[in-house]
Amino acid sequence: MTAGSDSVLELLPMVFAAPNEALARAELVLDADPPPLHASVAHQVIGIWQRDFGDMRIALRHLWRARDLAARAQTPDREADVLATLGVALVHAGRTRQGLSAFERGVARGSGHTRARVLYRRAYVWWVLGHHREALEDVRRAIPVLRQADDVIWTARALTLRATVHLALGAVDRADADFTSAERLWDTTGQEHDKADAVESRGLTAFRSGDIPAALRLLDEAEERYAKLGTPTFMLYIRRCEVLMAAGLAPEALAEADAAIGVLDEIGGQSTRKAELLLAAARAARSAGDPHTAIARAAVAVRLFAGQRRTWWETHARLVLIEARVAAGRSSGRLVADAAAVAERLASFGSPYAPEASLLAGRIALSLGWTADAERHLAVAARSRRGGPPLARMTGWAAQALRARAAGSGRGVLEACRRGLDVLDDHRMTLGASELRARATAQGAELAALAQQASLAQGGPRRLLVWSERWRATVLSAPPTRPPADPALLSGLTAFREIAARAEAARMDGRPVPALEREQRRLEREIRSRTHHTHGDAPGYGDRFDPGRLLDRLGDGRLVELAVLDGRVHVLLCGQGRVRRFDGGALAEAVAEAEHVQAGLRRLAHPGAEGRLPLVEAAGRRLEELLLGGAVPHLGSGPVVVVPPGALHRVPWALLPSLRDRVLSVSPSASSWLRARETEPPPDGAHVLVRGPGLATGGAEVPELADRYGTAKVLEYDDAQVPRVLEELDGAALAHIAAHGTFRADSPLFSSLRMADGPLIVHDFERLDRSPYRIILSSCDTARLASVGADELLGLVTALLPLGTAGVVASSAPVNDAAVVPLMLALHKGLSAGLSLAEALRDARLALPGDAVHQATGWAFAAFGAA
Repeated sequence: MTAGSDSVLELLPMVFAAPNEALARAELVLDADPPPLHASVAHQVIGIWQRDFGDMRIALRHLWRARDLAARAQTPDREADVLATLGVALVHAGRTRQGLSAFERGVARGSGHTRARVLYRRAYVWWVLGHHREALEDVRRAIPVLRQADDVIWTARALTLRATVHLALGAVDRADADFTSAERLWDTTGQEHDKADAVESRGLTAFRSGDIPAALRLLDEAEERYAKLGTPTFMLYIRRCEVLMAAGLAPEALAEADAAIGVLDEIGGQSTRKAELLLAAARAARSAGDPHTAIARAAVAVRLFAGQRRTWWETHARLVLIEARVAAGRSSGRLVADAAAVAERLASFGSPYAPEASLLAGRIALSLGWTADAERHLAVAARSRRGGPPLARMTGWAAQALRARAAGSGRGVLEACRRGLDVLDDHRMTLGASELRARATAQGAELAALAQQASLAQGGPRRLLVWSERWRATVLSAPPTRPPADPALLSGLTAFREIAARAEAARMDGRPVPALEREQRRLEREIRSRTHHTHGDAPGYGDRFDPGRLLDRLGDGRLVELAVLDGRVHVLLCGQGRVRRFDGGALAEAVAEAEHVQAGLRRLAHPGAEGRLPLVEAAGRRLEELLLGGAVPHLGSGPVVVVPPGALHRVPWALLPSLRDRVLSVSPSASSWLRARETEPPPDGAHVLVRGPGLATGGAEVPELADRYGTAKVLEYDDAQVPRVLEELDGAALAHIAAHGTFRADSPLFSSLRMADGPLIVHDFERLDRSPYRIILSSCDTARLASVGADELLGLVTALLPLGTAGVVASSAPVNDAAVVPLMLALHKGLSAGLSLAEALRDARLALPGDAVHQATGWAFAAFGAA
């Protein structure tokens, strides 16, 4: 490429339109022994490519050379332009003083239009350094000149930068206006990389506006655009980490940040971006409950920011470092002073994190008994409750609740907690995906705990029940929002099912499966992303819990809700028109005992383990002491509903002596039990029997049940394929599914039932208009759930309950396939006689043989809901 100056200069805008093509052409220019002016442009193009997408050391070599060649060509504007590019690279390399010096020379050497471009790039550097006012001043000077020169590309870049600075200062409306103007300009250009950046910027605006689904969708779209160009952008990873954390996906954010750091180190990329990624990783680790990793990442980030003279960023990293140290158990007057100093500096920057720092200082002061200091810091933090994004208002209400508790005002604590959780309710209902709704509740865990503690202190069991329900199993209060006829999601689910089936067949044949497993994980990520893009459409928060309504509906039965405060179980016994409280044991002891029981049931599922039966029964007695305590004599003789916390969802409740021979059901919350109790069965619902492949007994109960029900729809062999199964399940009165169940602790919404064409997963069930009124899952582990958020459970059972299912029978442990058959036949015999699921399951257990295998099988199954 040896054409004139104009042709060579066209390479500069090409770097952000077709980056790899621009790089190749610049290398061709240098191969042709060009004059200094052309060589300067070519070296600058290679330097920009390496600076933004490759090795910073290579970038700086080319940019120094470009500057020298521009000076030799005696073209001041060309030299000024290269100096600006070099200044950006030096700052990204952590050489801040040299970078700002290059900008000073560039501004002095440039004139008119070129100087405006230099000012824009210096404004960008000011933003990178956290000097937002200086950034706004430079971009204010640049935009009119760029517009006057009709420079569409650089005007759009300047508007995008100004919008980004506005966002950093919390001016979302101004940012949105600038992003909109910039996007209109980008539509008239071929700058594909800049267009991708505009989509990324809109994602950031959506996030700052509180629209997490839109933010995730736009950031995913931007990533697809960057991937087509072959240009990694580490700013995207930083922004997505922030959004993932706000969505309650902190482990995913940490993994993404650490992976990006690894790539950046491998290519020798920007030091500034590495520091920002370390800060994102530290925040994610802290949110994920890993304070030691957070301390390690934040400490390195602080050192890097300090070396880069980036005070704004350094202060934010110091906040995370202090938070992580407190989470690791440290508490001292020095930490109070450090947090207060960070809060003051963040406030001077106009940072939205300032209230969080004040709350931290107040919380540490309270732990030390420094009430006057705590009040001062908490009062500052509490101001944010009046406005701003949801999480900032949550911070303000948490500070207000702590102030009220320190002042001894139980009423004030409850009012602040109510207001704060209302804010989080509003935020939560903007999320359509059940996973995000569940995980978002973690942000209200402190407020819920404060309210429960205040209720307990005031001695009112009924009030404690209300607050226990206020933040328990809220994801079940409304069905997830389904993407309307989303062809990409349907295609992804079909592809996932095919790959998973091929992988399973390969494993059974002893063939290697790594490639299939990689593709399966890719499809899982894609499906999760698609569901996370869905907006919530449920109005309000649903009905508020009414204890009186619960007591009326219980009749002569009892509901036992287990609340956990400060690691202890409190038994709330509802019945006979009142709520009573009894003391239970330590939660940690109960969880450990439940794990021992699960291990025992796994052993008892196989013949030859009869000797463990007395040990399992003894563990059941210990569990009863820990979980029911003094409530046992007051359970009466009627039905019992147990509402456990998430940590105890795997307890086999029928093993407890006082519950063994009675009508027993389990529910994630009293509210969900009430909804199930009041759910009407479909008037013309069918009976559906499904038999999946690979069962040891072949699903032997299904043919007998088909004879019993006569008109039941039977799906087996090749007919038991997911699309057909879903079609028949929709609106059914009763469904019985005999199929292998797989629980995915790492991703509970991919827990599955094996059908003829592959796995039927939770995401499939969420596409039903109405799930079966009653559903019986006769295989292993179908009642296993993952505890997430504040006290939420994700899995097959909880996916069905908000979709119209009023009752489920499922197993929380591995079971003996042969022993399941008589249990299921006896269960359906009771249902045919008009019994509820809980009544029929009680009678079915009593009808089983008395050997260890059959007893363990009966205990492993539970009735959920109220049908």
